[in-house]
Parts: sequence; C-alpha cells; structure tokens
Amino acid sequence: MVAYRRARATGGCYFLTLTLQDRSSDLLVRYVTQLRQCLLKVQTQMPCRLPALVVLPDHLHMLMVLPSGDADFSARVRKFKSAFVAALRQQSGVNVHTNAKGEANIWQRRFWEHLIRDEQDYRHHVDYIHINPLKHGLVTRVQDWPFSSFHHYVRRDLLPIDWAGGAGVGIEDAGE
Repeated sequence: MVAYRRARATGGCYFLTLTLQDRSSDLLVRYVTQLRQCLLKVQTQMPCRLPALVVLPDHLHMLMVLPSGDADFSARVRKFKSAFVAALRQQSGVNVHTNAKGEANIWQRRFWEHLIRDEQDYRHHVDYIHINPLKHGLVTRVQDWPFSSFHHYVRRDLLPIDWAGGAGVGIEDAGE
C-alpha cells in the first residue's frame, strides 16, 4: 500500500478539495445547511479559519488556516466528513450504506491538499475557489453561485460584484 505523505506546517494555510464518491450527486448543495452546520461544529471542536470556500454539487474547495502550533488539518477533514455523513443519515431519502470496513458510501476516501506557500499562491487559490462554479458551467457569472465565500469578499470590498465578468473570462488565470 502506498504511504501518502502530506505537507505539515504548524499554523499553515491549506487548500483542500473534498469530493463525493458519486460524481453525479448533488448532495452537497441539496444539504448545504447541514454541511455548514458540520463545518461550524468542527471549527468549534478544533479551531481553524476558513477564509475561502465554495460548495459545488459533488465537491468542495476551501482554504483552511490552522492555529499556530497545530498542523492537523487531516483530523478536521475526518471530523467534518464523519459529521456530514451522520447528518445525512438523519435525512429521509438519503441512502447511506457502509462497507465491510465501516466506511460510508458518501465521500471519496482521500482528499486533495496543498500547503499555501506565499501570498501569490494564496491569492491564486482564492481566485480558483471563487471561479470554480463558472469553470464547471454551473453559472455564467461568479456572483450567481450562492454557495461561495465570493459574496463575503464582495461585502468586505475585497472583490467587485462583477469580478471575472461573464462566462469564460478569467478561467485560464485561475488554472487547475
């Protein structure tokens, strides 16, 4: 079995991508209220900041900033995934099954992580997070996707409401 090595930096900022097993599912936006509650629960149990986040139907991207002296983003992801699965079990019409190892059929087993290196890398990933609904064809303007920290950035005058313009503008700059 491959031993996964993750970058660990106390007090670091991480770009994270968590994806559902069923890439055709819309569970994350259908149960976005429960998802938000689970994120808040984890932040209460294990403090961290989430300066940028976007929730798409089948995956989410976020920046997570850990407190100084703490490098355990994996525990926060694990707690969040478990909390969301538990929340889904409470919903009628959601079939949560477990395999022989007790793993639920909701999340992909692994997740993507990238340690943010500097201010430019940070800005690049904030832009990537905010442009993602446009990139996936879910909207024609970034401002039209409701499940994004983009709106928080606009309220704080960090980005204009028409940031990235219409369909296709700026996507190549955000990269993947």
